[in-house]
Amino acid sequence: MPADTKRKAERTAELNDTYPGTFITLEGPEGAGKTTQVKLLSKALTNLDVPHVVTRDPGGTPLGKQVRRILLTPGMEVAPMAELLLYQADRAQHVAEVIRPALEAGKLVLCDRFVDSSIAYQGYGRNIDIKLIKDLNELSTGGLRPLMTILFDIQSEDGLSRLHPGAEDRIEREAIDFHKRVRSGYLALAEAEPERWRILDAAKPLTTVQEQFMKILTTKLGSKHKLNLL
Repeated sequence: MPADTKRKAERTAELNDTYPGTFITLEGPEGAGKTTQVKLLSKALTNLDVPHVVTRDPGGTPLGKQVRRILLTPGMEVAPMAELLLYQADRAQHVAEVIRPALEAGKLVLCDRFVDSSIAYQGYGRNIDIKLIKDLNELSTGGLRPLMTILFDIQSEDGLSRLHPGAEDRIEREAIDFHKRVRSGYLALAEAEPERWRILDAAKPLTTVQEQFMKILTTKLGSKHKLNLL
């Protein structure tokens, strides 16, 4: 393992050991199905009486819902840098109001998108300096990092074809080249930190993806959260 990757892994472990709860993030291109999968997972966790919080970035707080509306409304003119900073503002509030308190309470926190989305979408997609984005991510989250990130991967064309025609949001309506850059960014991030990332083939049938998703979580979190989803 390269030295910088090892340091990231050690720092992530240290940050997660700070809290009795566990932080897991879900990432992926448009149409990958991660939002559907986390809803199914939440039902399973509720049936098992596992204390958990399902949230999303952006939109996990009252403030965040307003930011999400601005960011995703079709036809809204948002400059790339303004877009990046709006996501960061949402994230700072999200961590302070929802994520950190839940982790302090010992809950399993599942977040639909987090800091890696900014790198994939605004970095690779919008060509904004990635070091700047990482610095802003660090500032907005206070250094909070997920213990594990699950990438629901799918070819850009296949993911976009799953969306309801005419109902796409501002980001979903971007050109195909943008979406391909985003997917490439995700794969690059996963390759750089293989100890944190797990990749699922989201093009497979929903039930197959669900089984693999549950297996990953049971393997990683089974002992800490008394979790058996198999």
